[in-house]
Amino acid sequence: MDAPNPKRPRPCHDPSSVVKDPSSLHLAPGFNQSNVDMTISSFLSLSDFPLFSSPLSIGCSFDRVLDKVGTSIDGSDHDRFLDRTLQLASLLHNSTKRCIRKRATLHNSISWPLLPELTTKVFSMLDTNSLMQASVCCTMFNKCAMDRVCYSHIDLTMAATNVDNGVVCIMIHRAGKELRSLKLGSISSTSTFLLTRSCLAPLSFNHGFAGGLLRSLHLYNLTLTPGKSLCAVLSVCPNLTDLKVIGFISGTDKVHSVEHLAPITKNCRLIEHLFLENCGAAGPPSSSSVVEFVDNCPNLSSLTLFQFGVNDAMTRTIIMGFRQLKYINLSGTYGISGSFLRDLGLSCKDSPLETLLLRDCYYLKEREVLLFLNSVLAGDFKSIRYIDISSKHGLVSDGGIATFEPKFPIEELKKQKPGVTFVAIFPAPSSSSSSSSELYSDSTSSSGSSYYSYGEDEEEYDDSG
Repeated sequence: MDAPNPKRPRPCHDPSSVVKDPSSLHLAPGFNQSNVDMTISSFLSLSDFPLFSSPLSIGCSFDRVLDKVGTSIDGSDHDRFLDRTLQLASLLHNSTKRCIRKRATLHNSISWPLLPELTTKVFSMLDTNSLMQASVCCTMFNKCAMDRVCYSHIDLTMAATNVDNGVVCIMIHRAGKELRSLKLGSISSTSTFLLTRSCLAPLSFNHGFAGGLLRSLHLYNLTLTPGKSLCAVLSVCPNLTDLKVIGFISGTDKVHSVEHLAPITKNCRLIEHLFLENCGAAGPPSSSSVVEFVDNCPNLSSLTLFQFGVNDAMTRTIIMGFRQLKYINLSGTYGISGSFLRDLGLSCKDSPLETLLLRDCYYLKEREVLLFLNSVLAGDFKSIRYIDISSKHGLVSDGGIATFEPKFPIEELKKQKPGVTFVAIFPAPSSSSSSSSELYSDSTSSSGSSYYSYGEDEEEYDDSG
């Protein structure tokens, strides 16, 4: 035994470092588990004795035993004894907390009116934020919230500032083969968030196990997701039918984002709804890439290319190529004059196109819109129901200048096409001309439809694409 050393520093005991697993403690020779259980049961049966403040209290008994042992051993043996005492106290403390949690879980299970299967079904209907809040309420809720089906539809857009790649990876792994829709990023472009391009990598793990059955993918302002990286992710999502990317940025090769239309859709031939918003520099794509894009998506019914550099010829190819297209939004496009509308009259007479949005198209011409409306009146575009050419830039007149008061056959549209809504809102460029702006409306028609030519108030962009 070591001789006492009064100068030896007293070890610092960190309760957080105390052993929490009973199996990690060294077992003495001749250890008998039943004897230990009996000893602990006898100790815990002392609950009728006072705990403190009495010579007969359990606290005073602890002090006497520790003092007695302390006088019988010295040095390192005394230190080990105290460390072991702390370990045993910590084990008792942790076991008591586990028992309390089990008791609370049992109580919740008895008092909760729904079966675990129904609870899981309810949780699967919650949004992701609500599911996370429910999972920390109690052990029973946490167990139900861990079911794969609860992560079929992951939406982390409302908590973008608190989400990093690790959180996304955990949730995708939890969903596994049940993953059907995924929404990531910040809807507000001014928000800060911790997601990077690798947040989509888990979709490719295990030969695309998680991405294989993904049906809907929405990405908002993931500025570190270049086109090539996105194409690699989509290559393991062959069943994707709904893709929405806002804040689209091309890769380091400086290729314009429209050039990625064909590679993006190459492996997603089931795509039905495509929404891409380009936040990069404007520039025309190649015609061949647009043709390939059309060939890749035979089932496309809804298309939004917001602020893309397509021209009239490419737009004609898109509308004529997609035989099932019902909705198209080319708002914010600089390369469109509207001449493509003139060429579509007879060829698209039986087109299923219902909604046409050409808002804020800088070079859109008044004459081309007028010819299109006359074509609608003549019986072309039989399925068209909603047209919007509103623009803060006005329309280009025959003289090449912007006009904010174009002349359209509104009354004829009201009479001959009561099922068509035509919106053309042009905010007055100055207060002096605001009085001449007028909003036409037929809110009393039997069909309940309204028709607009131009006015002061703008409507929000239709985001159905």
